[in-house]
Amino acid sequence: MANPVLPSSGVLSPLGLDAVRISPGFWGDRAALNREVTIAHCQEWMERTGWIGNFRGQRPRRGREFSDSEIYKLLEAMAWADHPALPELAETVARAQEGDGYLNTRWSGSRYTDLEWGHELYCYGHLIQAGVARLRTHGEDTLTRTAVRAADHVCRRFMEGTQTDGHPVIEMALVELYRVTGAERYLEMARRFVARRGLPSLGEIHLGRAYFQDDVPVRQAQAFRGHAVRALYLACGAVDVAVETGDEELLKAVESQWERTVARRTHLTGGMGSRHAGESFGDDYELPPDRAYSETCAGIASIMLSHRLLLATGDARYADLAERTLHNVLATGVALDGRSFSYVNPLAVRVPAETPDGMVSHAAEGGPRSPWFDVSCCPSNIARTLASVAAYVATSSGDGVRIDQYTPSEISHGGLRLRVETGYPWTGTVRVRVLEGGAGRISLRVPVWASSATLTSSPGESRAVAPGYAGAEREWRPGDELVLELPMEPRWTYPDRRVDALRGCVAVERGPLVYCAEAAGDEPPLAEVAVRPGSALTERTGGEVVELETEAVLGASAASAWPYGSAPDGWHGSHGAGPGAALRLIPYHRWGNRGPATMRVWLPVAGEPSG
Repeated sequence: MANPVLPSSGVLSPLGLDAVRISPGFWGDRAALNREVTIAHCQEWMERTGWIGNFRGQRPRRGREFSDSEIYKLLEAMAWADHPALPELAETVARAQEGDGYLNTRWSGSRYTDLEWGHELYCYGHLIQAGVARLRTHGEDTLTRTAVRAADHVCRRFMEGTQTDGHPVIEMALVELYRVTGAERYLEMARRFVARRGLPSLGEIHLGRAYFQDDVPVRQAQAFRGHAVRALYLACGAVDVAVETGDEELLKAVESQWERTVARRTHLTGGMGSRHAGESFGDDYELPPDRAYSETCAGIASIMLSHRLLLATGDARYADLAERTLHNVLATGVALDGRSFSYVNPLAVRVPAETPDGMVSHAAEGGPRSPWFDVSCCPSNIARTLASVAAYVATSSGDGVRIDQYTPSEISHGGLRLRVETGYPWTGTVRVRVLEGGAGRISLRVPVWASSATLTSSPGESRAVAPGYAGAEREWRPGDELVLELPMEPRWTYPDRRVDALRGCVAVERGPLVYCAEAAGDEPPLAEVAVRPGSALTERTGGEVVELETEAVLGASAASAWPYGSAPDGWHGSHGAGPGAALRLIPYHRWGNRGPATMRVWLPVAGEPSG
């Protein structure tokens, strides 16, 4: 089956790319653009920067010590997308592999001398994931043989001892290779890598051992901490090991860490990571909007983890977070033209910046997307995720099919063939039409925000359904339908009072989408905008896209020599037509596509000092 994750056990089984065919729509359009534009764009930049040339033996070597991994993620994207450029690129990579399976363009000659920062095992992890993708979509070839030789080298070199890599990903890659080959050594190597973390197994660094998740063993951690991508990739590997070895204690530990992190360390968009220093999680409730790091790769890692936990437990809350992160982080990470990307995803941008036409530092403070970065982990990660996004749409249980994410598609399983028709996330109607019948249960996820959803399972039989999963079981005939109606009224969202940086602010959501205010060109500066929660949120539709409008209060702060005073600086008065000015709100994932702009997700409440 063509799927990035295929556990041998769990409450649910994934339906892969061969069972789910997505059609034009929110995700189908993005997957097509990815195949036609983004994959080639990434390859062009990897050639331009010399990262592919490293495999041809160019000197001096170019790029960071982990740049090999970007080529491997691109190969994975090509595998899922059945891209014609894969064979030639795979041959280029294979020719650089050494006789014992070692493959790294930076560290050949000084192997494994810097496990904290060298990323050698990290690079292997992405190579192995690319190999697994190719095995599942094509079968054995040059790429798969290269990946297996590298994995065997890792097992020979690291099976004994306590060493591991500073950046997790090898763990889940080895488990997936075990799943596709049945070779027990890969699972055992992954199990040992997970068990070694926190012994400690790495050296001390100035950021502290928590940066590597090497401060305490995985089973003892209370929440995800340290570098966000590292933490989430490690959690994915831990879940995979737990599922394949039947380690319920390890699985429960990751579930508990996920719960605390979602409750206290996750942005409204589903983004994770609050600190630029160390690209890391912050403390509980440390969620500043303008300093949100929310790296695109961390969002993708969170989606990967939520999907694994959904398969293991069947709990809809994991699909809920995946939906939020898919629509508000992954979709935000790439521009509408598929040629520029965001590395970080802040929830407020105070100063507009010109859109770059060349490579920029990944450490940029946010702002416009860039066509490439000196650390371009995000573009190739986006490419491989969009190439396999159909894998997140549906799962199977013992009694039928579950639809977990909504996009126009056709789903085949157990004799049933279904067509999903929907304008989601713009409209709330999800129609599932039976094309080929059979016995079984068809279930649809009711998102946690959908408090007044209804399900019609046959003409005249409509009922209210609560968040979770709802459906019907019977002998299905061609032409039968299930229709889920989700409430899509815009809603005001308030932060937990313990989030200091958001006190006195509100946000707006509609369906799975987070909205934001954006100011470009001569539009009023957002620093002077406040809103009144409870005011009408009016929908403005242009094509399929739904924008919103509400009344705003526009202040006119006087220049001051000191930004503090003896009385609150509340919002008062307004300027513009009438008693207030109209404030346009757009889906957060669409911000930054009109040129230089400022942006805010969290809006100050008129009459209240904000945090």
